[in-house]
Amino acid sequence: MGQLDNKTALVTGGSAGIGLAVADRFAAEGATVYITGRRKPELDAAVDAVNGRAGGERAIGIPGDVSDLDDLDRLYAVIRERSGRLDVLVANAGGGEFARLGEITEEHYDRTFGVNVRGLVFTAQKALPLLPDGASVILLSSTNGSRGVEAMSVYSATKAAIRSLARSWAAELAGRGIRVNAISPGPVETPGIDGLADGGPRLRRRLKDSFAAGIPLGRMGRPEEVAAMALFLASDQSSFTTGAELFVDGGLAQT
Repeated sequence: MGQLDNKTALVTGGSAGIGLAVADRFAAEGATVYITGRRKPELDAAVDAVNGRAGGERAIGIPGDVSDLDDLDRLYAVIRERSGRLDVLVANAGGGEFARLGEITEEHYDRTFGVNVRGLVFTAQKALPLLPDGASVILLSSTNGSRGVEAMSVYSATKAAIRSLARSWAAELAGRGIRVNAISPGPVETPGIDGLADGGPRLRRRLKDSFAAGIPLGRMGRPEEVAAMALFLASDQSSFTTGAELFVDGGLAQT
């Protein structure tokens, strides 16, 4: 028996990193998991990997961009037709880039807020007709949302917004027993972290070493550690938890 037997879940941005780890864990716990991603080859590979480890057709890939509302409509039409409901929503799709105040452009601002906030808002809104009473909504924020991080102000602002949305939506949806919570990871070993340093392996290693040096536990996190928290919030183990921000950060934002 799995903790998510007979549950249907959606993980946006599930082709790699934290999203893929969450999809993997949910499938292993018995859920049918829909995964979105913008790049179809990577999405197909992720679905194959999840299904291979789960030993069955647990994962379904639907290409799309959460900042495109037409893509979201197509996504939910498929879920409605195939499953009829959505017990767990994990709004994970997002990203960021380094930019100091003097370097911020309209394109940088619009791209970051377009995916991280606008995309997340409408991902949640358009899921509402499919969410049964008692569903779980999990929003991926970040320790950056509660810390001052040099050259990451726009990204950090989006993550602070996500934490605020979790509070408001938890209040709005409490009457239906729908729980809304935020997970705030610290630096985690993912392709997204690698993408922040495009100067080659040595620069990426230096960046990761600098991240690890600031974490009390002395290392970066692993995607499966964030997935374990997502499973807690998706399952009945967290039945009295809503509006919360749960940190998976090795103590980074706590000390």
